Amino acid sequence: MANEEQNVGNVKQQLAKLFEVALKSTVPNEPDVDPLIAICTAKFGDYQCNNAMGLWSRIKGKPNEFRGPPSVGQTIMRNLPQSEMVESCSVAGPGFVNVILSRNWIAKSLQKMLNDGIDTWAPQLQIKSAVVDFSSPNIAKEMHVGHLRSTIIGDTLARMLEFSHVDVLRRNHVGDWGTQDLHAFVRLLRIGVGNLLMKNTLKCTYEDEIQDSVIGCFREKITHVHCAWLNVVVEFNLSSMFGMLIEFLFEKFPNWEDVNETAVGDLQAFYKASKLRFDSDPDFKEKAQKAVVRLQGMGADCEISRSEFNRVYQLLGVHLEEKGESFYNSYIPEVLKELTSKNLVEDSQGARVIFIEGFNIPLIVVKSDGGYNYASTDLAALWYRLNEEKAEWIIYVTDVGQQQHFDMVFRAAKRAGWLPVEDNMYPKVSHVGFGLVLGEDGKRFRTRNTEVVRLVDLLDEAKSRSKTALIERGKDVEWTEEELEQTAEAVGYGAVKYADLKNNRLTNYTFNFDQMLNDKGNTAVYLLYAHARICSIIRKSGKDIEELKKTGTIALDHGDERTLGLHLLQFSEIVEEACTNLLPNVLCEYLYNLSENFTKFYSNCQVVGSAEETSRLLLCEATATVMRKCFYLLGIVPVYKI
Repeated sequence: MANEEQNVGNVKQQLAKLFEVALKSTVPNEPDVDPLIAICTAKFGDYQCNNAMGLWSRIKGKPNEFRGPPSVGQTIMRNLPQSEMVESCSVAGPGFVNVILSRNWIAKSLQKMLNDGIDTWAPQLQIKSAVVDFSSPNIAKEMHVGHLRSTIIGDTLARMLEFSHVDVLRRNHVGDWGTQDLHAFVRLLRIGVGNLLMKNTLKCTYEDEIQDSVIGCFREKITHVHCAWLNVVVEFNLSSMFGMLIEFLFEKFPNWEDVNETAVGDLQAFYKASKLRFDSDPDFKEKAQKAVVRLQGMGADCEISRSEFNRVYQLLGVHLEEKGESFYNSYIPEVLKELTSKNLVEDSQGARVIFIEGFNIPLIVVKSDGGYNYASTDLAALWYRLNEEKAEWIIYVTDVGQQQHFDMVFRAAKRAGWLPVEDNMYPKVSHVGFGLVLGEDGKRFRTRNTEVVRLVDLLDEAKSRSKTALIERGKDVEWTEEELEQTAEAVGYGAVKYADLKNNRLTNYTFNFDQMLNDKGNTAVYLLYAHARICSIIRKSGKDIEELKKTGTIALDHGDERTLGLHLLQFSEIVEEACTNLLPNVLCEYLYNLSENFTKFYSNCQVVGSAEETSRLLLCEATATVMRKCFYLLGIVPVYKI
């Protein structure tokens, strides 16, 4: 109840409190009757209580005074406590209790928000901590248009949760297992070092360049291949050792995937043999040196990728913390040990698997060659997020093609007792799937050369087109170069984001620059320009809006004023709906409708120079304030002049 009292902007919750009292008075002997409050879609009211039909089905076989759902609805309405927020009530159809809110109460609520800040309208969710796992490109590749949806959707979900006072850990679960050559080398090296450790030869007689600390590093890190491995070469100045071992092991074991512990044997013996070859065979020495260059080049590629990722994130205004697949490697053995102890893990055709009811294939957690995979990493990551990071809600933002994988991981976690069986209890996990980005030909979006579109090129193109449109309108003459650049970025990047977010994330959508940069219709350009027009109205009035907030009052006497005011007041519950259901398009629809309601208000209600100027300027400011918060939650930078 304390949370609801703080959330003064949520009309549904405030009405629910009133109807909770009315329902208890109407059916005092019926337990667990939660108010069902919804926004009215018809002309009978602003909100509606829909409990009557459900209550009648529960009580019609028991002694009671009611003759049917309408009678129940009438009694609920009579038992509704007096409140300044309610102007009138009526009952329609099978007992629907329609509520019309007080104009004065709506106006006072808007004015209070203007003075206290829109953060007082933030939803109050049931959780305090969450992990949002999104973007997650492969470290050895460039970000392409396929990463766009995960990055944009994940960022918006994180922003809505943060606005709702949830402590959000933004996780970039990058694929950092490295390349095939490095995978092969580390697999062979892991087996060799494992045998070495098994023989208790930590105090070995390697030459001076082999250090005990390296063995310690091997023991800790050799589980998966990842870019951190490449730092070992530089940190311990082991170039010659790695080059010799790489070439020697590859020559010895060309079919490295089939190698077992017995075949590799003692790494010390291999080192000595490779050192002899290095000193005596010039061709081998040259190959070893090239192998090190290749290995170090992989490290350079990783850093180039990270630099490219960071540029994209900077352009999009997205902030994440990288915790890649390799971070969870050291947790995998203990996690699998726990799952095995709970009789979840079984042997199947040489692999170790978890059979999940309802699926035709098992969840493979250890491959037949003894290696780990995505399932083992994801289970370790889930365990870590639940036990170390204490997350109450873990959200994974990936394409819909990974739905089955995550369903199986989540089911395995429930069987292990990590998660409650009921989906509506916490801690909980959610997979946020999304569809494809398509080209105008209806196929996966690619360049004319059938290559995947680089994300940074796409964003540069959006900015360039936006800038061209502004120049065609003469803004290069009116504005400074800095203003032109900033507006082009805000409009261009905002257009790309909104074109994605306005669609239901589960559907595919067609990428079209002309449509998304159109200044008419449901586009970011139209919405950003609408916000700029509101700011222009306030500026042209010559009034100090901050002073008006203190001295002026809002009145909603005109029908279009009231419609706009009511829509503004519904902001909090819309954000809560979008957040709870993980659907950013709900917020986009609200924002577009808000802009449409403002346009109708401004067309029919003179603002500057009217007798109601102060009130209407404050209504303009309330609209701009809510629009800016919507933009922020969608990751869009507002513009203030056009």
